[in-house]
Amino acid sequence: MRVANVSGRLALVVDGGVVDVESASQGRFSSDPQAIYDRWDEFTRWAAQASLPPPTPLNVDELGSPTPRPRQVFAIGLNFREHADESGHSAPTEHPPIFTKFPTCIIGPRADIPVPVDGCTDWEVELVVIIGRLASRVSRADAWSVVAGLAVGQDFSERKLQLASNPPQFSLGKSYPGFGPIGPWLVTVDEFSDPDDLELGCSINGELMQKARTSDLIFPVSELIATLSAVVRLLPGDVIFTGTPPGVGMGRTPQRWLTPGDEVVSYVQNIGSMRHRIVAWS
Repeated sequence: MRVANVSGRLALVVDGGVVDVESASQGRFSSDPQAIYDRWDEFTRWAAQASLPPPTPLNVDELGSPTPRPRQVFAIGLNFREHADESGHSAPTEHPPIFTKFPTCIIGPRADIPVPVDGCTDWEVELVVIIGRLASRVSRADAWSVVAGLAVGQDFSERKLQLASNPPQFSLGKSYPGFGPIGPWLVTVDEFSDPDDLELGCSINGELMQKARTSDLIFPVSELIATLSAVVRLLPGDVIFTGTPPGVGMGRTPQRWLTPGDEVVSYVQNIGSMRHRIVAWS
């Protein structure tokens, strides 16, 4: 099942088109895409057996984040060994580095991204996990059972601000408006033959910059959920950016940063792609 945010309304993606959930359910579920996660089990049961009307055409420019207002946004650093190497750090072995992106940075899969013209804005394609059930002290074996679905994410990062203090603070430099795109929709876990082994990648102006598989994550999704839920309560609709593979601008020689006019395309296998244009911060 693919669950989308179309012009701020909850929708199902069916046969290349979309079905408005509030209308199809005769008001049983609201049009608010964020509200559905608090009723996720009820919603998925309904969707599995509902007699849906014919879909209407999908306009990708109308898509928003499938979780537009998450209460918590977690992000994982250095979760690919080669990315740790290019960043000049040792790969973590016992505990994943965890930081946050502030929820106001979340946008959808099609938008202009303003960046500081005197900054060093980088790209980081990531698999995003969206939580579908309240989760506390979840075991690794049960971790996938609390996942609503997966999406494509970009952890845009303003490196100058990120590294301005000592020790570095990650969250502020990764939370400019638009620095947390998620999309193009949520795909439920049952749609994947192996949700732990998906190709992901990123291109800038048509040039491939990142390509890897999530099977190379140092800490897989199940371990991330177990680690996070051992400390905090994961809430329905929460987001986990699971880590980026090598190929970011900071790790290149010479280093490369995003500039106005660049087009960033991010994808994850069996989910889809996002497209963003970089513009100047004004």
